[in-house]
Amino acid sequence: MELDDLKILLKEQPVKMHVVKSPDDIALLMGSKTKSITAKLMRSLKIEIVACIVFAIPCFAVAIFGAYSSLRIYFGIFGVICLLFLPVLFILYKKTAQFSGSALPVKNNLQQLVNLLNEYVKRYFQITMALIPASLLLSFLLGYNDESLNESSLNSPLFLNFIGTGWKLVIVVAYLIGFGFGMYYFTKWYLKKLYGKYIDQLQQLIKELDE
Repeated sequence: MELDDLKILLKEQPVKMHVVKSPDDIALLMGSKTKSITAKLMRSLKIEIVACIVFAIPCFAVAIFGAYSSLRIYFGIFGVICLLFLPVLFILYKKTAQFSGSALPVKNNLQQLVNLLNEYVKRYFQITMALIPASLLLSFLLGYNDESLNESSLNSPLFLNFIGTGWKLVIVVAYLIGFGFGMYYFTKWYLKKLYGKYIDQLQQLIKELDE
């Protein structure tokens, strides 16, 4: 190859610059990524806090002004459950905010945040799954023992009054199974949407810090 041809070939090829970043540059880069992810997590926690408050208001309204004692007890219990969730959400929000405000990401702190979020999501799912049968059983017992509600239901033309007892049982069981499966998949999707994908991103950052 002629010298002139070699010069032309070298000019046509893009020059690749390999910039070696210092540890401080890498830390700052990781810090910006971490703050972006934690900001999204904090937004999800805000959504949950607002949702708890919004849901608790009508629950307590029914508990105070409801026409039937069974409904007042039922919604009063769920209103209290919402209030019990609020301190946990505020603590988790505060811890996430403290980590997000740090100047540089520390791997140990990052792992602690991931462990905390994983534990929260795990307990959240377990409590939700436990509340499904508990709430159904509670609603049945309260409705069965509420004389005013039973008298009202006897005078109402419900379609279940026109079918046999066996079919009533089938419909109730089918409803319970469908409701249980629906809440199971909805809860998994809900937790993945609010927290799961951000936990995965934080775990990816930990892997990058190991490299």
